[in-house]
Amino acid sequence: MKPLALAALIGIAAAAPLSAFAKADCKAYPKAEWMKEADAKAKLEGQGYAIKKFKVDGNCYEIYGKNKEGKKVEIYFDAKTLEPVKSEIEK
Repeated sequence: MKPLALAALIGIAAAAPLSAFAKADCKAYPKAEWMKEADAKAKLEGQGYAIKKFKVDGNCYEIYGKNKEGKKVEIYFDAKTLEPVKSEIEK
């Protein structure tokens, strides 16, 4: 690989946001033990989260939205217990 191309690749990797590389490590449970998505959404909304996007990421539930203080959040939850595993909250 040419030195210039290698330097460009390193620069791109360094500029990428850390969240793109740091995944949450949720415990693996059989899908039958996971909280139903609709129940999880309802519980989180009851805690004050305004959910813009809800998705499954590996063994976690992940939300993008705002917390009850109105700050942007990205939070990974255990799919069985709905305990937070990893979060990024706007300062």
